[in-house]
Amino acid sequence: MDDRKSQYLYGFAALGLSIALGLFFVSGALKDIRRGNEEVTVTGSARRPIRSDFVVWRLSVAVQSASIQAASAELTRGTDRVREFLKAEGVNDSLLTVKPVEAMGISETLPDGRETGRVIATRLSQAFEIRSRDVDGITRVSQRASSLIADGVPLQASSPEYLYTKLADVRAGLLEDATRDAKQRAEAIAKSSGATVGAVRDARMGVFQITPRFSTEISDYGVNDVSSIDKDVTAVVRATFQLR
Repeated sequence: MDDRKSQYLYGFAALGLSIALGLFFVSGALKDIRRGNEEVTVTGSARRPIRSDFVVWRLSVAVQSASIQAASAELTRGTDRVREFLKAEGVNDSLLTVKPVEAMGISETLPDGRETGRVIATRLSQAFEIRSRDVDGITRVSQRASSLIADGVPLQASSPEYLYTKLADVRAGLLEDATRDAKQRAEAIAKSSGATVGAVRDARMGVFQITPRFSTEISDYGVNDVSSIDKDVTAVVRATFQLR
């Protein structure tokens, strides 16, 4: 009887030891798995100054008269004056696009806001568009266009739009700099926890932000500023690194 009890005790002891060892090894494996799965996700950015290398300037002449003949004659005088002005300013005809004349009838409107259907005047307009790589030159021309208004030309002119056509040339370098910045941020975080940064597990590029120089403007959909000659282009990368 005592021998049988001893056998049972040895059996339970062996079973308990096996379970304990199994739990130890499983615990160690799970710990290793967790360590291998540890990661950190950071956002890196890079910014470079750029200068617009292309300009688009739009202007138009618009007249209105009770007589379509009178409106046509007035429009011709105005557009001829615009052409003379641009030629005197050194704007080559090859840079100029002249849009077709647009005509619109103006209906009589009663005091209560209802239209009678009777045409009482005609509005004519013609638009011009200048596209050039001479950013500074066209900017100066646009600033002097007010002289046309002083001469009585019914001119409507928008502000020049400034573009940068070589973004593809700086895109790769910006993304490389943004990724490097992300890794530096990850290393700073890892250092505080005693870990080191391993391989990149995932990297996603955000939208490019083209903003006026030193601007803090940002948008989830990206910014493409056309109002300023000198700009900053910013690239953002969201990267996940393995921790060791």
